[in-house]
Amino acid sequence: MLKSKTEKIFVTIGLMIGMFLAALEATAVNTAMPTIVSRLGGLHIYSWVFSAYVLTSTISLPFWGRLSDLYGRRRFYIIGIVLFLIGSALSGQSNSMFELILFRALQGIGGGALLTLGMIISGEMYSLKERARIQGLFGSVWGLSSIVGPVLGGFVTDHFSWRWVFYLNIPFGLIASLIIGFSLKETRERSREVFIDYRGAIVLTILITQLLVALTLFSKGPILYSQISILMLLGCVPLLWIFIKTQRLARDPILPLGLFNNSFFKTSSITGFLVAMAMFGSISFIPLFIQGVIGTTATKAGTILTPLLLSWVFFSSISGKLMLRFGYRRIIIFGTAILSVGFFLLTELNRNTPYELTVLNLLILGSSMGIIFIPLLLAVQNSVSRTYLGIATSTNQFFRSLGATFGVSIMGMVMGFSMFNDAITNSENIRSSDLKLLESPDLIVDPISRKLLNPEVIDVLTNLLAHSLKYVFITGFVMAIAAFLSAFFIPKEKFVDIREEERVAIN
Repeated sequence: MLKSKTEKIFVTIGLMIGMFLAALEATAVNTAMPTIVSRLGGLHIYSWVFSAYVLTSTISLPFWGRLSDLYGRRRFYIIGIVLFLIGSALSGQSNSMFELILFRALQGIGGGALLTLGMIISGEMYSLKERARIQGLFGSVWGLSSIVGPVLGGFVTDHFSWRWVFYLNIPFGLIASLIIGFSLKETRERSREVFIDYRGAIVLTILITQLLVALTLFSKGPILYSQISILMLLGCVPLLWIFIKTQRLARDPILPLGLFNNSFFKTSSITGFLVAMAMFGSISFIPLFIQGVIGTTATKAGTILTPLLLSWVFFSSISGKLMLRFGYRRIIIFGTAILSVGFFLLTELNRNTPYELTVLNLLILGSSMGIIFIPLLLAVQNSVSRTYLGIATSTNQFFRSLGATFGVSIMGMVMGFSMFNDAITNSENIRSSDLKLLESPDLIVDPISRKLLNPEVIDVLTNLLAHSLKYVFITGFVMAIAAFLSAFFIPKEKFVDIREEERVAIN
């Protein structure tokens, strides 16, 4: 793909800027959202600002991968940046929450391209040994942006305007697109006419959309939402059957089913799905434990994930080297074992747990993330030919995103049902004048509301939240054990660089 080391360096810089852009966007917007709600209103649809972005970015992953396989990487990477920047600019111009949600959905489509095509391009232009180092560098960029994002988002919102949180993306995006446009040289020759699988693309879009919306509703809690989400999940079964049938008949399927005959692809996708269920699900609830159970400030709860991110970045930088020495399978088994230990320690947390011990637990969880994800990605990339590199990489990331959504939904359901049952049980220990407070246990999380509650109610609500979160972490522990067991099914590899073999064959 590239002729010189200089071209590789420039393309890598462009990809890193694009990845930094996508990661920075997500964390900076989180910080600005309270101010955005105070200006635009629409608190009841607050969560859809995030859900819309996640929904469209997840849906688009397999499409970006497959289209880049058929037509080349560069054009679709630039198209993705353009869509992302248009969505950013329009989000900054929003005058209502509905407009913001719509433009965030457009932004998410482009964000899906930035994340997956960056991995695909690096997987194509670097050898396995080089990728083991480069992917660690990309992981460091993601971790750095996760730390810088909240600080930058807060500063821009406080000193300028929340709209500039979105406008800041534009110069970074333009720089990344210019670098990739001029530096990435492709010599792809199409050997035959390509037939776009429109039917499969439409069915897959409907299937993924329905599945993600159902999972999002499932995590909301109320019985009505749960019933609707169950019906939507059941409706996904015939859609899946239709999709499989269309893929078998399509000449150039949007998701080649033959990939699932690849042992590395299949087992790595399953393990990544289970790890993401456990990890990203728990990340959503750890700040809630810190603020609601231990009783710290919102600022301290917001920074609790920093140790996790730092250990993730550090171990991402060395996991590639460990993989080259010990192989995919051993490193992934080792990482999922640490993940299981970390979740077991989370199940032991309670209202008397010192803050420092919680930080230690998060360091363990972060290290497992850094160890696991790069070998999982490289195992998939190195098990397929260049023809299927894009769709294999993007589908692997798709399963990871889907696992994160599943994890949050299942853990949210566990917490909701646990709190509901505990509220009924503890109602006998509360004065009748305070019984209605049990219907709003979220009061214990808000420091101002907490000060207005009498000590008896605080004690009951804190125990209620701690008990429900214990079940959440137990659920995560079960998922981590499942990931650990699935890692044993990853094949014992013959460590051969398939990309290098292809280069030799071409030459």
